[in-house]
Amino acid sequence: MTVLQKKPDNPIAHLSEADIEAIGRELDAIRQTVVDSRGEDDAAYIRRVIDVQRKMELASRAVLLFSKFPPAWVLGTAGLSVAKILENMEIGHNILHGQWDWMRDPKIHSTTWEWDMASPSEQWKHSHNVLHHTYTNVIGKDNDLGYGIMRVDEDQKWVPLYLLQPVWNFINACFFEYGIAAYDLELGKNLATKERRADPGFRARGKQVLKKIGKQMTKDYVVHPALSGPSFLPTLAANFTANVVRNLWSHSVIMCGHFPEGVETFEKKSIDGETRGEWYLRQMLGSANISGSKAMHIMTGNLSHQVEHHLFPDLPSNRYAEIAPQIRDLFARYGLRYHSASLPRQVGSAWHKVIRLSLPNGWLAQTTPANAPAQVVKLYKMTTGGPKVRRALQAAA
Repeated sequence: MTVLQKKPDNPIAHLSEADIEAIGRELDAIRQTVVDSRGEDDAAYIRRVIDVQRKMELASRAVLLFSKFPPAWVLGTAGLSVAKILENMEIGHNILHGQWDWMRDPKIHSTTWEWDMASPSEQWKHSHNVLHHTYTNVIGKDNDLGYGIMRVDEDQKWVPLYLLQPVWNFINACFFEYGIAAYDLELGKNLATKERRADPGFRARGKQVLKKIGKQMTKDYVVHPALSGPSFLPTLAANFTANVVRNLWSHSVIMCGHFPEGVETFEKKSIDGETRGEWYLRQMLGSANISGSKAMHIMTGNLSHQVEHHLFPDLPSNRYAEIAPQIRDLFARYGLRYHSASLPRQVGSAWHKVIRLSLPNGWLAQTTPANAPAQVVKLYKMTTGGPKVRRALQAAA
């Protein structure tokens, strides 16, 4: 058993090794069922989404040619924002996960797709697909957890600099695509010493990022505004606004997936000797879902089904809703909490946690995790934040 399983406040302490491996086998079976049933309906889905996104972007950019007129600016900016979100979330993110590689379509393949983001797809695939999905919520291994600029767990030592983490997080949200590019490069670590700065691999990756940023800025802030003629400045403002809206949306969705109260983080030593079943459990405990409509699921890239996505990151995103009831049932049968709540609740919980952990332990009460048992809710109302509360809540649950 891993260090995680031996912790006294561990939410899976009631599970035996046989239980954990049985969970793994059941999840493998669910995955195989979807793999065996992938087909034309799935292929038609992603092609339809790509077609809608491209037509929406083209129409919005056409409207913005007349953006000196306020109604055209509002309509074009709103349409471009939605088109950029669709391209980033449901299309780019999922294609780069290899979810559609089985189609053998060179135009919709993880090895050929380049998305509308500052980070080059190849670099993002390494930091996200390889590191984040392998080491989900492992402090010091998963850079997506706090992006290297935030305190993410009560057991991390507090220092006064953390008081600024709500500010850093908001700035990061507004310019999220550049933050992602920086952390894909591991910029802070690689700029720390002369030897790292001089590393040919780092320098080559840095040039690749700068080239991609230049291409993106030229498209959004030079070519398209120039084509608008007298509407140059309004079109430039519209493109900037659409990028910020896309960044804020994607940052919020990703925060909801791994950072709300009640989602577990893990120590490095807890994954030593980790089995397949234990890896599955870490994804289950370290992820949270967002409830909502079908349209909302599409706009989140189906990362509203973050639990299912982390269990099966290479399955087509349109199939997550189909298997979600099976996953929820699995949680219930093994006495695990399935984290799911509305977007406002998850965003509020995640930001509350950002603020709470910017302060010394115990200065701000924890929020109640989604769908917590009644006795857990009562404990939250009676106590304040910190490791003591977390242990008490998990024991009560």
